[in-house]
Amino acid sequence: MKTLKLRIKDKHATQLNRLSSSVNFVWNYVNDLGYKYLQRTGKFLSAYDLNKYTKGSGELLGLHSQTIQAINETHAKSRKQFKKAKLKWRTNNPNSKRKSLGWIPFKQSAIKHIATHQTGKKGLKSTLQLSLDKGKKLVIDLWDSYNLSLYQINTCELVQDSRNRWYACITVKDYPKTQCGAGSVGIDLGLKDSATTSNGDKLQIKQTLKYAKDLAIAQRAKNKQRVKAIHAKIKNTRLDLIHKFTTQLVRDNAIVVVGDVKSNQFNSKKGKLAKSVYDAGWFELKRQLEYKCKHAGCQLEMVNESYTTQTCSCCRQIDSNSPKGRAGLRIREWTCAECGTRHDRDINAAKNILAVGLDRLAEGIPAL
Repeated sequence: MKTLKLRIKDKHATQLNRLSSSVNFVWNYVNDLGYKYLQRTGKFLSAYDLNKYTKGSGELLGLHSQTIQAINETHAKSRKQFKKAKLKWRTNNPNSKRKSLGWIPFKQSAIKHIATHQTGKKGLKSTLQLSLDKGKKLVIDLWDSYNLSLYQINTCELVQDSRNRWYACITVKDYPKTQCGAGSVGIDLGLKDSATTSNGDKLQIKQTLKYAKDLAIAQRAKNKQRVKAIHAKIKNTRLDLIHKFTTQLVRDNAIVVVGDVKSNQFNSKKGKLAKSVYDAGWFELKRQLEYKCKHAGCQLEMVNESYTTQTCSCCRQIDSNSPKGRAGLRIREWTCAECGTRHDRDINAAKNILAVGLDRLAEGIPAL
C-alpha cells in the first residue's frame, strides 16, 4: 500500500469547504452520541453501531453514504487508539481559535479516475470523479506528479493544510516499481551540506536561514497567516529537495551506505546545533531512503561512521593534518601527510563510509 499526495486546484476550494462542514457535523454528532451512550451504559459504540444512527443522513448533508461510514470508522478507530471517551470537537469556522483543517474521506466505490493528460512539457493533470448524495458527482482537477493512470486507486481523502490549500491523499494497491541502478554510493550527513555522496554530489537545504528575515518580520507584525505560509514553504521546499535527491540515488545505485548519525545527539540544551540539525532533515532523508530502497530492491546499509572524516580514503591512515573533534569542524579541506592526497572532508568521509559498508576496510578505522 502506498499513499500519493496531489494538489487540488484552488477553484474547488469553496465546494470542498462546504463538504468539510458537513463532515464536521457528522463527526461532532457521533462524537457526542458515543460519549452520552458511554455515560448511560458504560459501553462504547462501534463503527457498525454508529452506522445505524447515521443511516440516510447523507441526503440531507450532501455526502455519499460510504463517506459517512468512513467517518464513523475513523472516529471509532481514533477513540480506541487515543483511549479517550470523547474526541475533540471539529469546526471549520475561520474565526475559531481551534479551527480544524478540512477532511473529506471517500471509499473505493465512490472514486473514479476519468483522465490524465499532459500540460506543458513535463506537467500532468488528472481528473477524478467523486460520488456524492443522490447520484451527484464532484469532479476535481489535480496537479499530477505520479501519473495516476498507472495506479489502481483504493481510497481517497481530501485534506486541507494550514494555508487553506486542498490535497488529495490517494492510497494505491498496485503501482509500478522503480528500477534501481548498478552502482554503489556512500553518504555522509552533515550540517553545512545536509548530505554528501562519495561521487561528489551534495544536498544543500538550509531553508530556515533563507526565510529567517521574512519570518521575523511576520512574527513581529503578529501576522499569523503569513507565519503559517512561511513555515509551510520551508517544509515543502525541504521535502521536495530531499525527494529529488533520494530518488536519484536509488535510480543510480544498487547499494546505498549511510553513516548512522542520530539527530537527538545534538539536541542538548547546552549545544547550539539543534536548529541546524533540524533544518538538515537527516531523519526524513533516512526515512525516504529506507522505503524507496525497499520498493526498488536496492540495498540500504547503516554503518558506524567513527573516524571516517579523519581517515584518508586513499592510504587508510590517520595523520596529524586530518580534522579532529569539534575544533576540526572549521577545516573543510586537508592534505594527507602520508600520501599527499588533497581531500574534501565530506567527500572523503563518504568514501570511507562506502568502504565500511562494502567491508573493504579491514583495518585503518578503529572500532569503538
